[in-house]
Amino acid sequence: MLRVSKLTDYATVVMTVLADGAARALVLSAQEVATRAHLELPTVSKLLKQLAHAQLVESFRGVNGGYRLARAAERITIADIVTAIEGPIGMTECSAQVGLCDHESHCGVRVNWRRINQAIAGALEGVTLADMLRPAPKARGTIPVQLATA
Repeated sequence: MLRVSKLTDYATVVMTVLADGAARALVLSAQEVATRAHLELPTVSKLLKQLAHAQLVESFRGVNGGYRLARAAERITIADIVTAIEGPIGMTECSAQVGLCDHESHCGVRVNWRRINQAIAGALEGVTLADMLRPAPKARGTIPVQLATA
């Protein structure tokens, strides 16, 4: 199964809390973010440090300190968040970076894994943090599922 880590999922939740606060020009403490996100403070603190290191959030010290988005939610993509927490997006090691596999010179599937990787990265880059605040669009139709018969 392909999935992002639980921390990356939580990072997206934390970022949506900050994006919601950004609409009201709020600087939120880590505790306020944790409360609004319904997450544990140590987890939120860890994520905020990683997101600040990736320059997705700004931190402010002092009595009125806290965190806010480093740029508008429309300019932060889900790919930015995934990369901040997980590193470069890559379905396989060779699709993220050249030279990590001893089989690259004779691998017959590497090119296709790179195509898949580009499609997934493109999809993640196509969704912004602002999009995550909006309700999901109604489905236009369903994808037909063919059940296997014995």
